[in-house]
Amino acid sequence: MASIMNSHPRSLEMAILVTPDMSNFGGKMHGGELLKLLDQVAYSCGMKYCGQYVVTKSVSSVTFRDSIAIGEFLHFNATVNYVGNTSMEIGIQVIAENLHEQSQRHTTSCYFTMVAVDENRQSSVIEKFTPETDIEKQRWREAELRLAQLKS
Repeated sequence: MASIMNSHPRSLEMAILVTPDMSNFGGKMHGGELLKLLDQVAYSCGMKYCGQYVVTKSVSSVTFRDSIAIGEFLHFNATVNYVGNTSMEIGIQVIAENLHEQSQRHTTSCYFTMVAVDENRQSSVIEKFTPETDIEKQRWREAELRLAQLKS
């Protein structure tokens, strides 16, 4: 069961408990299970921003920094970093919380490109935003660099 928090239109926070059915043969969370959840978070954040159905175009980077134990609580912090004509980059940071030790650690970072589509499955124009804060401007510039690397 996931919970969604945060009312800012360009960000989303979700949380979920890692259950035994998500485990790999080593007793940790299976990477594929995490990728599935990351895609759902990117979808939710993108749809929240543009109010349209969105599909995954690409995943430019997923960095698994640390394994995730069964029984930990995961916090997904997603942000719209950049908006083009029909697509947007969603950055997601995953924080694992060990409820017994009351400790948290950053386990995963990734960037999804989501495309808005209409009822005919055609790309649909979405509203851009102008980054205002220093962190928004930094995220926008970094997203532009990732986009330029993908195009080259």
